[in-house]
Amino acid sequence: MDRLMRYGVSSELLIRTISGAAMAAVAMLAMWLGRWPFGILLVVIGGLMIVEWNRLTRNLGSDFRLLGVAYILFPTASLMIIRNGHHGLWTTFWTLAIVWSTDIGAYFSGRYFGGPKLAPSISPAKTWSGLVGGAVTAGVAGPIIASAGDLSLLCYILGAPLGLVAQAGDLFESWLKRQAGVKDSGSILPGHGGVLDRLDGAVPVATIVGLLRVFNAL
Repeated sequence: MDRLMRYGVSSELLIRTISGAAMAAVAMLAMWLGRWPFGILLVVIGGLMIVEWNRLTRNLGSDFRLLGVAYILFPTASLMIIRNGHHGLWTTFWTLAIVWSTDIGAYFSGRYFGGPKLAPSISPAKTWSGLVGGAVTAGVAGPIIASAGDLSLLCYILGAPLGLVAQAGDLFESWLKRQAGVKDSGSILPGHGGVLDRLDGAVPVATIVGLLRVFNAL
């Protein structure tokens, strides 16, 4: 650890990287094993999301409780629809990789370039450079994975737009945490906080991709 610190690798980043890689590995293994293992993983994730959502919204009124049903049900059902569809394994991987690459690009470009804040009253750490960097990395990752998985033409061009959508989801969850007066939605994931903290970008992205799949547009 001390050696890594000397090379500029913070302990926080190291923990985030290790836990993020472990979570990605679990998700990819479940995807590869098939619909039932992936479905079980989604049920577990959905249950954890419910617990954290109720904790965040307990003082925000019943409307937020109802919103939580859609907020959790739509993305989890969408991911199951995507996995069970045509080119399901690759399309699911593409969907999640868009979110992962957005997070990575936004994190590193924001830290490297800095600059004006994106929404300081909601999330003081986010910058416009992070927004652009996240969209760019998603725009690069999308076509690469689409080509490897022989996916539809739309998958080649949706990377950057969905990268912006993922960051909008991140901002919404940041706003929700600010309303609740907490830093993280939970503490179950080392370096990331709660499940909602890790999946805030996946919620709108998976929902949109699921809808495109339902209407045979993808």
